[in-house]
Amino acid sequence: MNLKKLLLGAAVASLLALFAGCGGGGSGDSVAPPPPAPPPTGGIGRNGVAVGPITTFGSIVVNGVRYETNSATFLLDGVAGTEDDLKVGQIVSVKGTINDDGTTGTADEVNFDDSVKGPVESIDLALKQLVVLGQTVLVSLDTSFDDSFSPASLDGVSVGQIVEVSGQFDANGNIVATRIEPKPAGTEFEVHGTVTGLNTTAQTFSLNALVVDYSSATLDNFVGGQIAEGDFVEAKGMSLGASGELLATKVELEGLLPGAVDGDRIEVEGFITRFVSAQDFDVGGIPVTTTGSTTYEGGVAADLGLNIKVEVEGDLNASGVIVATKVDIRRSKAVRVVADADSIDATNNSLVVLGIPVTVDVLTRLEDKSNADVDPLTLNDLNVGDYLEVRGSEFPAGSGTILATILEREDADSRVELQGFVDTISDPSITILGVTIDTNGSTVFRDINDNVISSADFFNQVTTNSLVKATGSEASDTVITATEVEFEFEI
Repeated sequence: MNLKKLLLGAAVASLLALFAGCGGGGSGDSVAPPPPAPPPTGGIGRNGVAVGPITTFGSIVVNGVRYETNSATFLLDGVAGTEDDLKVGQIVSVKGTINDDGTTGTADEVNFDDSVKGPVESIDLALKQLVVLGQTVLVSLDTSFDDSFSPASLDGVSVGQIVEVSGQFDANGNIVATRIEPKPAGTEFEVHGTVTGLNTTAQTFSLNALVVDYSSATLDNFVGGQIAEGDFVEAKGMSLGASGELLATKVELEGLLPGAVDGDRIEVEGFITRFVSAQDFDVGGIPVTTTGSTTYEGGVAADLGLNIKVEVEGDLNASGVIVATKVDIRRSKAVRVVADADSIDATNNSLVVLGIPVTVDVLTRLEDKSNADVDPLTLNDLNVGDYLEVRGSEFPAGSGTILATILEREDADSRVELQGFVDTISDPSITILGVTIDTNGSTVFRDINDNVISSADFFNQVTTNSLVKATGSEASDTVITATEVEFEFEI
């Protein structure tokens, strides 16, 4: 997408006080189609714009910063709302200031806008993805599912169901979901994307695999009043045509970082969507440059590349480029445990589940899906014996401790699950994070494509560091008797 056009679009959006949840597309030789601007994350040292997934409430916590919202205005899909309308995992835009402590701030505006909302066209459980309005949605351990799904996972979603997806875009234009919720029949369809295949005669264009018919649509914020190839837009409509096209009632041009101006402090967390060099790349469509003073965490400059998830801190310059002072390379989250809590230490932000130490921090997303329905949920609300789901990564590496990105309380169940990287192998057992997983003649084994395989095939294929998920019952604090064991792949 042409950067000048995007910046002009952003200026128009700013003048109209638009505050979109996702921004414009990439610049230069971007991967087609370029995804929208990712959410910049919390940590503004002065006035600025921050966007990221909500981790908890009271007031609202986004990317480790607790924003007071007493005087804030809330918009949900362009409609006035309140803080009570929001859910953890939804990506929200926050415009305001942050205090010198770096952990608290004041929000002036909070905006939520979904990535896509519409009927589910297909589901692939093996690949952990679904298609909604022609957009491929990837599900990972960072995805929160509303507890009105049964079960609250991809298994609880059905083809034809209307869902709302909040997430970030990767270099291929896929949406990596952070939250998925069901919506009732009659819900207005919405989709974000970059215009390709524009046909001004037929008045149609494509957003990935979706054709949009805009012949009866209101056009909003477009330069010259007309849609152009490469524009990043949001299209809305109530129905699909005979060929599955969206019959749009409104199409709106969206900018890169609406509300942000030259000199604002920005922190961007997202996937690298255009990569020329470590000094020239886009994060979710926002151009980034680094200098000799840029510091790196979680890796080095040579680790950067397409679809690597990073957090970039810096100031926005007059050309709409973030001049990075820090680049934090984010690793994928592959560990998951579902079991009763062995102990809780709220004072030290820690707990033990299935004998595995777990730590939480300001970035941990907390949600109560049990009948207790405590909101906001904190460690002080948890008790020994509570049935918990923890997702995250082993940190520090090799420590045997999970740093939780998501912690959910659910209604009591005897089922136990553990997913992680294999430490040791001793047929018919393996260990993961110090937990022994015993298999027997009744255990079902599956390959990475969810096909049933024999025990012999499994133990011939499994190696240390294989990613494996085991389901069964808890024989003791650190032993699972497995009913099913399967290979998994990292997203």
